[in-house]
This record gives sequence, structure tokens and C-alpha cells, in this order.
Amino acid sequence: MIEFAAGKVKENPMVSATFPAPSADRPLLLASGSRYRAELLRRLHLPFEAITADVDEAPRPGEAPAALAQRLAAAKAQAVAARHPGRWVIGSDQVAAAGLRLLGKPGTRERAVEQLRLLSGRRAQFVTAVALVAGIDQPPRTALDTTVVRFRGLTDAEIGRYLDAEPALDCAGSFKCEGLGITLFEAIETRDPTALVGLPLIALRQLLADAGCPLP
Repeated sequence: MIEFAAGKVKENPMVSATFPAPSADRPLLLASGSRYRAELLRRLHLPFEAITADVDEAPRPGEAPAALAQRLAAAKAQAVAARHPGRWVIGSDQVAAAGLRLLGKPGTRERAVEQLRLLSGRRAQFVTAVALVAGIDQPPRTALDTTVVRFRGLTDAEIGRYLDAEPALDCAGSFKCEGLGITLFEAIETRDPTALVGLPLIALRQLLADAGCPLP
């Protein structure tokens, strides 16, 4: 596992991949239906296809955000890899937490308002895990990024105007940092700005390189 947290990197060596790198004939598989992750992955200029992984995302009792994100990222990659043996597969998952409370995708405006009220004037952690299956019978290579977001104090009127302009009902925390959501923050503490969107490309590049698929 490679772990990125508070600027630190921890790495454990893994066995090299045992089948060829992705190509136009055998593209990489992204185990996700998220358009945000697909948009990020396109930045690496690798051929890929997106396939939704059928994985139960419910947290286990007492499961910490980092453990949950890692488990789900690996489970998604392994689920798709099991259906497509011999293909490189990327899985990713993000868990948002304010204190001890986990924040999922709001789904409705009412829940989005509730989440943004909770986050007003507070710090929240966004833990994003990525997993790469790149070898026959090999365990997933994984990386973890922790980004801290400091929200400014938000009034109900500001929350309402934001959600009118940019509904973010499919985003954990009820905002889009790559859009107007940036106006809700005082600061972002991160090693990789793409992690907050949902796929840490710096970590993923390293995973791919370690597995035998170097990028520029």
C-alpha cells in the first residue's frame, strides 16, 4: 500500500504485473459509474472503459473512514477484475467525515442543506482510496489520500444560493470543489487536489508505474 496523508508517503513493495500494460485493444477498466472519476482518468491519456462495480458500500460497525475507503476501493476493483480476468482494473472510493459523522451523497436538497449546515465553520476530512488490480492472482495495489477542507461560516441564504446555482446531490459533502463549491471554503490542505474530486491521480500514476505502466 502507498499512503498519502499529511504529506507523508508510505510504500510497501509489490510483485510486478504478470500481463501486458493497457492498450487500445485491451483498455484499462475503471470500476466506477462516476462521471467525475472518468473525467479525471482521461487526463492520463490511457485507453479505458468504465464499468460499474456491484458492491455493497455500507460501512461496517465502527469502521474508520480510511479503512472503509480502502476496503471499498479494493472490493470494486476485484469485483470487476473477477468478471474480466487478465485486465487492469482501477477501483476508487471516497469517504467524507465531519468529526465522527460520515457524510454520503445527499441525494436530496434537504439533505444537502443539512450537510452544508453541519460543515459550516468546521473542518472535514475527505479520505480517498484507489486500488489497482494489475497481475494474475495478485492482491490489489492500493493508495490512500487524506484531504482536509476548512469551510467558512455559511448562512442559510448562502447555502440556498449555492445549491440553486450548483446542485451537488451526487457528491459527498454536497459541493463540487472543481466548480462553484470552491467558494464555500477557507482552505484546502492536500497533497493531491484531484483526490477531493474522487480519484487521486498522483497516487494512481505511481501505482501504474510500479505495476509496469509508466506515464510521462
